[in-house]
Amino acid sequence: MYDKPQSWTALIRPSIELFLAECILFSLVWLWHDYIAKFLTLLIPMICAGVLIVSLIAEFLDRSKVSRFYYLAMGISVLSPILVALFMILSGFATWSFDQSLLK
Repeated sequence: MYDKPQSWTALIRPSIELFLAECILFSLVWLWHDYIAKFLTLLIPMICAGVLIVSLIAEFLDRSKVSRFYYLAMGISVLSPILVALFMILSGFATWSFDQSLLK
């Protein structure tokens, strides 16, 4: 009753499109407000990684009809914010620094 599995070549184009869309979105957030972007960069990959791990465990225990693209998209959602953050920090676009006056 399972559908025919998709080949990896059929998943490449949507994966690249998703990666580029996420990179553009996160780059715009970093350029708009790097303080918010820092927290989104920490929060979104952690949530996506947690969902991906639970999904992989559930898939291992009981096979489902979930497409390979779902797992690939979750992996991309974990990696793309981190890559954009590294690029923004190393290129000097991120100007946010910790304000020491908050500790007083």
